[in-house]
Amino acid sequence: MASPKRKLVVFDFDWSMADQDTDRWVFEVLAPDLRRKMKTLKDEIQWTDLVAQSLREAHARSITKEQIIHTLEIMPYHPAMVRAVSSLKARGETTFLCLSNANSVFISTILKVQLIGFFPIPKSDMVIIQSKGLQDLFEEIVTNPAEWDPSGLLKLRRRVDPSGPQHNCSVGCSPNMCKGEELEAFLARKGVEYDRIFYVGDGTNDFCPILRLRSQDTVFCRSNRGLQKRIHKEGEEKGLKCKVEYWGGAWEIEEKFSQL
Repeated sequence: MASPKRKLVVFDFDWSMADQDTDRWVFEVLAPDLRRKMKTLKDEIQWTDLVAQSLREAHARSITKEQIIHTLEIMPYHPAMVRAVSSLKARGETTFLCLSNANSVFISTILKVQLIGFFPIPKSDMVIIQSKGLQDLFEEIVTNPAEWDPSGLLKLRRRVDPSGPQHNCSVGCSPNMCKGEELEAFLARKGVEYDRIFYVGDGTNDFCPILRLRSQDTVFCRSNRGLQKRIHKEGEEKGLKCKVEYWGGAWEIEEKFSQL
């Protein structure tokens, strides 16, 4: 009997697994003026540092832990994506890895729950929350570390400490993390030769890891975003080997995953 085919599915998070950018969403909902400030400063301050600074400013104006958690719980997340990953995991022989420039608290909170109903009642609002059941989906979540301090401040730092050794990426990854190096490190830790690797991504920082994929692997690239532009502009020059398939909505990922 042939041995089962082992698959690795790698997900970016913002605009790939979720239908929003977590960092921007929190401030657009809770403090639009801080979101505007972030937009103004994004070319001057490294993004993870800028999010950390904005979280401190939000805390200083009494935006609470509970408000941030609630904002993450109501962030758009397509039911088809929940079905897609849940069904594929249930079939076995597939390992899931998350490589994200968001942070550990944002991602873990979103994977646990989602808003399924909002019912206005006199003098208050009733919000119904349901578990997505995805908190155990990923073998590892490789992202920027974050934790709540006793005062309710979400303390965020880069995955790659700016005061320590830096990554060696020459493709253009952000200073906080090289996704290509992180993918290779995960494969080395696991010590598994996966028959096929599938990468779901959308942004320019997903270009580096897909350059590490082989001819039998596939990138599911979200259409009309930064990754597609880099594939078209640099893919041939940089020696991109993997297959490229495009998608626009989570229902298409569900369709593709059903065929793996």
